[in-house]
Amino acid sequence: MGTALVVDLAAAVTVVSPHLDDAVFSCGGLIAAARAARVVTVFAGVPPADLPAPDWDQAAGFASAEQAVLSRRREDNHALTMLGAHAVWLDFWDSQYGRRYTPQQLADALHTVLLTQTEGVVVAPLGLFHSDHALVHDACRLLMLAAPAHGPAWSTPPVQWLYYEDAIYRRMPGLLQQRLAQCRDSGLCATPVNLPVTQYLTQKSYALNAYQSQLQLFSEDKLCDLCAPERYWMLQPAGADPA
Repeated sequence: MGTALVVDLAAAVTVVSPHLDDAVFSCGGLIAAARAARVVTVFAGVPPADLPAPDWDQAAGFASAEQAVLSRRREDNHALTMLGAHAVWLDFWDSQYGRRYTPQQLADALHTVLLTQTEGVVVAPLGLFHSDHALVHDACRLLMLAAPAHGPAWSTPPVQWLYYEDAIYRRMPGLLQQRLAQCRDSGLCATPVNLPVTQYLTQKSYALNAYQSQLQLFSEDKLCDLCAPERYWMLQPAGADPA
């Protein structure tokens, strides 16, 4: 029988979020359980005032892309404050605003932020369905697999990497299985990780209400998934020691 993975939530915790809501939607319980967690949102850049609001933002009641992102930043900051966490917003644009990036571009920016963390855990998305989520997942995989080459700041003591199931998208038939199969085919072993965060889900439910610009557009089944148990995975090269 193998050794159970121990995750120290009292140490430094960084959650990598594609958009200005995904971290709380998927990991709100973990964020509340951690001690002053840091949430790094990748696609939090503010477009210029003259960029028209795309369909999703218009449906949420915004007149411009700038107005939408600034409002969602306020929502995000409010939610994270309720959970005892703080926000780090990167300047990449959400894909609906028309810019495209490579995983390496995101990885380079994330690396600069994560260099300040020398212990604890980094929690990243599995990257289900949405192109932005998949891009952030690919960038985090690049960083995780390259970590030993980054020197002592990354390897002594070790920073653990975990991956969360993307809320809402994890409900879509077959997507989680496809991602786990892709990880296996690329030489990674996926192991489910149980974290002691259930008692914090009520606190998470209050923080979720901060994201009204998003929640008003969600169907009932999506809203239900936001309060379902959070699920996490460890990805590591096949044959590596899980302890």
